Amino acid sequence: MPLPGLDAPPSPPRQVGVRAFRANLTALLREAAGGRSLLIAAHGKVLAELRPPPAAPAPRRPGALRGRIRMAPDFDATPGDMLAAMEGEEA
Repeated sequence: MPLPGLDAPPSPPRQVGVRAFRANLTALLREAAGGRSLLIAAHGKVLAELRPPPAAPAPRRPGALRGRIRMAPDFDATPGDMLAAMEGEEA
């Protein structure tokens, strides 16, 4: 029994032969669009996997973290010994 708020685990992919795939292309594409993964095989060897596209990511909201991120006052300051090392000087 799935936990509340969580989707049930996906069903295992169904294996379909190449001839059956070609003969039932439209119906199998509908299955994939409905969330089912299919393995396309020839002579028992899997050649390809057909699966539904991933869910679209949520659109970004500019400014969603405004006021939640703080930078240290010396964020842009480079310590003198590090500057000297980068310039080839000895500290």
